[in-house]
Amino acid sequence: MIDIKKRSECPISSSLDIWGDKWSLLIVRDLMFAKECTYGDFLKSEEKIATNILASRLQMLESAGVITKKDHPQSKAKVLYRLTEKGIDLLPLMIEINLWADRYFTLPASRKEMLEEVKKDKEAFLRNKKAELLAHAE
Repeated sequence: MIDIKKRSECPISSSLDIWGDKWSLLIVRDLMFAKECTYGDFLKSEEKIATNILASRLQMLESAGVITKKDHPQSKAKVLYRLTEKGIDLLPLMIEINLWADRYFTLPASRKEMLEEVKKDKEAFLRNKKAELLAHAE
């Protein structure tokens, strides 16, 4: 179990202690939009995370209760990672990051399509996506 030390009582600082590095948020992103991933799936992402960093971040996110792992149905050598309810609660933050990026960067068509849906009715999108993720987490 990793002990997550808080730098201060500030809620932003305390939150960043858990998911504030780029690799942790990319792991959450992958789980949020792919729903479950294996260790190998994370290694295939275009950001090219190093194996030692991936192992460390997965362990830290699991210890913090953001992700969980379960047995892979087709392989005893693999595990599947999923978001917990605590991890799923990062959805509004992830959407806001995407909306911010949409203003300042060129996004891929698939992401733009999702954001158009968000812009039509953000609350409905968040409610539906959270329900989908929660159903998948069970």
